[in-house]
Amino acid sequence: MHQNHRALGLAAHSTAVPSNLERGIDIAKRRPADPVTLLRPHAAARAARFFVEKFPGRPMYAVKANPSADLIQILWDNGITHFDTASIAEVRLVKSVAPQSVCCFMHPVKSEEAIAEAYFTHGVRTYSLDSMEELEKIVRATNGATDLTLCVRMRVSSEYAKLSLGSKFGVSLEESKDLLIATRQVADALGICFHVGSQTMTPDAYSAAMERVRAAIVAAAVTVDVIDVGGGFPSAYPGMTPPPLERFFETIHRAFESLPVSYSAELWAEPGRALCAEYSSVVVRVERRRGNELYINDGAYGALFDAAHIGWKYPVQLLREPASDARDMDFSFWGPTCDDLDFMQGPFPLPADTNTGDYFEIGMLGAYGQAMRTQFNGFTCHEFVVTDDEPMFSVYRDEVEQARPANVVKL
Repeated sequence: MHQNHRALGLAAHSTAVPSNLERGIDIAKRRPADPVTLLRPHAAARAARFFVEKFPGRPMYAVKANPSADLIQILWDNGITHFDTASIAEVRLVKSVAPQSVCCFMHPVKSEEAIAEAYFTHGVRTYSLDSMEELEKIVRATNGATDLTLCVRMRVSSEYAKLSLGSKFGVSLEESKDLLIATRQVADALGICFHVGSQTMTPDAYSAAMERVRAAIVAAAVTVDVIDVGGGFPSAYPGMTPPPLERFFETIHRAFESLPVSYSAELWAEPGRALCAEYSSVVVRVERRRGNELYINDGAYGALFDAAHIGWKYPVQLLREPASDARDMDFSFWGPTCDDLDFMQGPFPLPADTNTGDYFEIGMLGAYGQAMRTQFNGFTCHEFVVTDDEPMFSVYRDEVEQARPANVVKL
């Protein structure tokens, strides 16, 4: 996929962004030597409003997907009030940006020091666990607090997801009975949570997981106050076009309504990728071409960790005026470091005449792009530019068409 980039110099939009961020960039004139991250606050705001308005429960942003303070502020401003935090550092970050927000400490294995700081300093009252050991740890660290919402994480199938998250965490159905009973005895509110895996491509994953939740509740005979379906909500990428998110919401709601839970039970979710994937992309430069391999100035130790290590395919488009009329061919990428592991197999389709000195954009890097970036070998990205154009792919189809700006300035 390639096309003339629609927005390298842009007018301002209505979404509030930090005043220190540049708005628009003329790649042809500037010719930046380092990668440039393009930010789309309007895309993140749209995603937040979509979940707030359409998910039949409480969405909370999974901070690990992109721990950007600016992004957290945008989500907060657009109705996301709860945040799934996996570390005390993430708790501190969220509270520094949005002091009135609610943090939920959803990592099932935490240090006692982190639990204590979260509880006594930051007012965190919700924690996840998947073992008796973790339950005892939470009780000790909070001095036997009686105002806790404790969510037992169950292991469920990841067969419908592109990335499995079923091995490291989660209590089995067979072992859940005793843990649910013990947790119910110390929790003010008892929850059950799970994660069907990242980039789940069918709503059936959630209905199957809910059946395991049902079996666990029946076996333990406990009153459950919260059902947290976790993350896994998909975004669109080359070769991965998920069903509409509304279908996921409808399936989850039907399954939730049929569970034997408290009449006042709450339904939660932890979207990460779905809230931030469309938020940013990266402009890179070709430093060398070797056959069908391009040496570029970002890579596995930067925003392309997933492209290197799990073969994730991101959309790409050449930024050139006039636009190339060459046919597409498939390329692989080498990143800028001296490590042979800094390789992205792809394939990534670009015009066959793409060569040294050309710039192209890699899209859909708002999730697990900036979050995974390092400074290995001294390579990183320091420049962030706000743009008003639309992301290359979107799961918010109707909303994109309604919001498509008419004031885009082309090169």
